[in-house]
Amino acid sequence: MKRIVIVEDDPSIAEMTHIMLQRAGFEVLVCDNGREAVDFIKRAKPDLVLLDVMLPGMDGSAIAKELGKIPETSFIPIVVTSALEESRQLFTGISQVRGFCSKPFTLKKLLEAINSALA
Repeated sequence: MKRIVIVEDDPSIAEMTHIMLQRAGFEVLVCDNGREAVDFIKRAKPDLVLLDVMLPGMDGSAIAKELGKIPETSFIPIVVTSALEESRQLFTGISQVRGFCSKPFTLKKLLEAINSALA
């Protein structure tokens, strides 16, 4: 079973996404702030990170860049989620970022991005 870490500070989005992905057959863990995300991801050892952009403490692009510098997390694919389409450009050049899902997203779109990133 593939493990996904969701980094999302909005409790309703985190909960909804958690339920959708669990029902789709993934093991799901949630981290609700940017400050703790990097350590949380290092400990969780996920197969994929679903990363929000706007987070308290440290934003999504800073987290993605930090994960890329750490040997044990530098290979983990990331799918970014954001309500702002313009946020996509913050992640250009970060090789771990394999997908972008605009909020609100459908389960179908999210699973397409996740499955593509894991392939």
